[in-house]
Amino acid sequence: MADQSAAPVRKPRADAVRNRERVLKAAKIVFSTGGAEASLEAVARRAGVGIGTLYRHFPTRGALFEAVYRREVDQLGDLAEQLKNDAAPVDALRRWLRSNVEFVATKKGMSAALAIAVQGSSELSVYSFDRLTQAVGALLDRAVAAGEIRSDIGPEDLLRALVGMCYMHDQPGWQKSVLRLLDVFVDGLRVPGKAPGQTTLSSPRTDAAAKAKGYSQRSSRRK
Repeated sequence: MADQSAAPVRKPRADAVRNRERVLKAAKIVFSTGGAEASLEAVARRAGVGIGTLYRHFPTRGALFEAVYRREVDQLGDLAEQLKNDAAPVDALRRWLRSNVEFVATKKGMSAALAIAVQGSSELSVYSFDRLTQAVGALLDRAVAAGEIRSDIGPEDLLRALVGMCYMHDQPGWQKSVLRLLDVFVDGLRVPGKAPGQTTLSSPRTDAAAKAKGYSQRSSRRK
C-alpha cells in the first residue's frame, strides 16, 4: 500500500489575514478609550467586519486581549530594530520609550482582563518581558557605546521607570504629562559634557573588575 503524504498546510486567505489585522487595530483603539468592558460589537463595527468574523478569529474576549497585547509587544520589538539603523542613539532610545506610552495606554484600558489572560499564560508574560527588555537593551547599549548615555543603568531600570510614570497618572490627558516627564528623564541620563562619539564611561561593574584584575597582577609581581 502506497504511503500517503501529509496534506499540505493551507495558508490563511489574504482577506482573512486582512480582517484579523483590522480587528486587532480596531481593538487597540477601542480598548484604549473604552477600557476592558468595551463591547466586542464596538470593535467589530470599528473594524468594519461582522461580529461572526471577529469570533472566528478570536473566540473569546481573553483571546482578543492576548492577541492585541502580543501584537503591540512585537511591534515595539520591530520598532527597536528599525530605530537602531535609522536614528541617532539617544533619539532612538527616546522615540522607543515614547512609543511605549501608547502601548501602556492600551494595556491600561484592558488591565483587569489582561491580568487574567497573562496569569493563565506564563509563556506570554515571559515572552513579552524578554522581547521588551532585549529591545530597549539594544538601544541603550548603542547609546552607551556612543558615549551619550551613562552606563550605570540597565534595560530593566528603564522599563520600571517608564511603567511607574505611566501608572502614577490616571487623569484624562495623562499621556501628555508622561511624554514630558520622559523627555526630562532621558535628558537626565545623558553623560555630562560628553559629545557624541567620545569615549564611553565605564560602568561600576567594569570598574570593579578592572580594580580586581589590577590587584591580582600586583600581588603576582610581589611573589
